Amino acid sequence: MKHNKLYLLLIVLLMSAMLLAACGGGTTTPEPAAPEPAAQQPAPEQPATQEPTAEPTTAPAPEPAAPVEDTGARLVIWADDTRSAILSELAADFKAQYGVTLVVEEVANIRDQFTIAAPAGEGPDITLVPHDQAGSMVASGLLAPIDLGPKASLFEPKALEAFTFDGELYGMPYATENLGFFYNTELVPVPPKTWDELYEIGKQLQAEGKVTYGLSVSGTTYDIYPLQTAFGGYIFGKDSAGNWNPNDLGLDSPGMIAAVQWLQDRVQEGFISDSTDWDTAHVLFETGETPFIMAGPWALERIRKSGVPYAITNFPAGPAGEGYPFSGVQGFIINAFSKNVLLAEAFLTEFVATEDVMRKLYIAGNRPSAFTPVLETSEDADLQALGEAGANASPMPAIPEMGSVWGSWNDGVVLAMQNQQSAAESMANAAAQVRAIIGGAFSGMVNVPGSWQSAAGCPGDWQPDCTVTALTKGADGLYTGTFNIPAGDYEAKVALDGSWAVNYGVDGVQDGDNYKFSLTADGSVTFTYDPNTNILTIEVK
Repeated sequence: MKHNKLYLLLIVLLMSAMLLAACGGGTTTPEPAAPEPAAQQPAPEQPATQEPTAEPTTAPAPEPAAPVEDTGARLVIWADDTRSAILSELAADFKAQYGVTLVVEEVANIRDQFTIAAPAGEGPDITLVPHDQAGSMVASGLLAPIDLGPKASLFEPKALEAFTFDGELYGMPYATENLGFFYNTELVPVPPKTWDELYEIGKQLQAEGKVTYGLSVSGTTYDIYPLQTAFGGYIFGKDSAGNWNPNDLGLDSPGMIAAVQWLQDRVQEGFISDSTDWDTAHVLFETGETPFIMAGPWALERIRKSGVPYAITNFPAGPAGEGYPFSGVQGFIINAFSKNVLLAEAFLTEFVATEDVMRKLYIAGNRPSAFTPVLETSEDADLQALGEAGANASPMPAIPEMGSVWGSWNDGVVLAMQNQQSAAESMANAAAQVRAIIGGAFSGMVNVPGSWQSAAGCPGDWQPDCTVTALTKGADGLYTGTFNIPAGDYEAKVALDGSWAVNYGVDGVQDGDNYKFSLTADGSVTFTYDPNTNILTIEVK
């Protein structure tokens, strides 16, 4: 199939060049690249008793293929500043083999710009996105399927799964990220295989006065998911076609409740802290006050600098088997509106899907490679171990409903860990809240979730569905709200419809940076949101 596509592509390029020649008068039709010589067949072996009559001659080295003449075509790629230089290095070879100019442009906020430019015929042929952004693009008809041909076998299966929708591949992955299980090798020479074993080791270390807590817990959702999956918990199930099913919500599943019950019990007996602050949890591990933590590649630098002796391995097993984390996958996508879809696919499979280029992307990104030959030969033992810990990871559900889960999921776990509700009650309430959001109960709400909300009367912070902090639409079309809060430094962003599925940060950028504001004394903050620009204005008094 690949040879047919490349043959068709060569014909298309040659026809384009002939048309250019017909229009320009003086341009010669480019000759096709010389075919590679057939493999030389080995000479039959001489009988052992027969002496060779002459020294064998050395076959001449094959001449390099003649460069293809410039067709005038351009292949445009949008990339960030980390990857643009690596891709630009491929321009000369691509031009020589296909006669096509490769243009690599550095673009910020790629998703926002791509979704607007692509349908208008002004977008790039290729760009790069995380897999959970690709889902909505596929649903909107913005992406073209990709056929990796024989190269598909060189990619990590879970990375390919992340970019697969309705049974079709819509992205070529190059990097993954997920949590791994870190343990203090001085305190625990051999890592636990099960959560029961972890519990016994931690209790013994506590009894000996060697640690303060048996485990660092750095979050209540993503950061603790490998524990929850080990007990059989999940967020969304899948339908018969392998797509995420928003109607199959697992927040109140027996496995999830059992995992949250385990956390509640461990807090009550002092095995883990009731604080799930990310930084505090890491400090406890980095100073040897806890023997275990679940962390990702983004934490490697600080853990290494701390000097704590550590190693990374797979997650302990629970009643449902070995726990697994969520994974995020970065990959290349092709614009469905591009006039160069076949050419874009050829560039990805023949020029990017190579060990040399994939290794450069891996080094630049400091994330485990999705390209198996690079992952298996990584010189960074930590990244290789993280990649192995994510071998059974679940790709982050690439559906809008995932944005409706985070706040309620967090609240359910926190209420149980603080012993304010039973695990069954807190997770049932969390699930009911998420189902209401998915069902449209908060449709039309404009909110400003952030670290200020609990001070304004919400049950907690970063809650896009808290009605207390919802803004009101005025006659001018702007949404406003004024709230009294104490002095302090705060962060916030805009969220729509009671969910994180659509949210805007600084400068009105989707999923952008948090807005920051401060009050030097107790006072009020007024938020004004403009739906035309998605920009939030903050005024403090």
